[in-house]
Amino acid sequence: MNKEIEKRLLELRDEKYREMQIRILPTLDPSAVIGVRTPELRTYAKQLVKEGISEAFLQELPHHYFEENQLHAFILSGMKDFALCIEELDRFLPFVDNWATCDQMSPKVFKKHKVELLPHIEEWIGSDKTYTIRFGIGMLMEHFLEDEFDARYPAMVAEIRSEEYYVNMMIAWYFATALAKQYDAVLPYITEQKLSPWTHNKAIQKAVESYRITPEQKEYLKTFKVKVSK
Repeated sequence: MNKEIEKRLLELRDEKYREMQIRILPTLDPSAVIGVRTPELRTYAKQLVKEGISEAFLQELPHHYFEENQLHAFILSGMKDFALCIEELDRFLPFVDNWATCDQMSPKVFKKHKVELLPHIEEWIGSDKTYTIRFGIGMLMEHFLEDEFDARYPAMVAEIRSEEYYVNMMIAWYFATALAKQYDAVLPYITEQKLSPWTHNKAIQKAVESYRITPEQKEYLKTFKVKVSK
């Protein structure tokens, strides 16, 4: 089956797109990137599900190609059984090796199971795997910054300390988004400098770049930038 999937992916190859993907995915070996555009991968993932071969594909870990990981992520994102989705996610997350697969994986079923989802997010955030942590923060950002917001959630993220760029960038993204949606509750994390210096500055930068933050808020946030030793 894998050979058939590989054959189809190679047929969908776009060399110029591949060159761009290689530039923006520095953690990947270029030989692992075929160069298939995301809409075509999403369509193919749905086809694999429709043909009844997606379950067998999910069992074939680890994958070799980036695009295979993308297919895997898109299949999981469409799952309707919450428990099965969690089970398959926990098998797949340790093999995720790039930000794109991590960030484009968003199971729709989570919207209906937020209470059950939260313990899994806490577990993912406590992982020692870069993209498992990043995924956990991303799910907390996606599902718990609106009506379900609780002050303990940004506290969970602020406690994370990592040397990994892709973890710290997601922490910054979380706080920039949280400032846009829960400004008063989250502002103390900036004014009291509760994040690591680099992440603190990056969160301010991303918040200032957001159209959801008012000009007055942006100017105020800028006053809290700190010097970071090189």
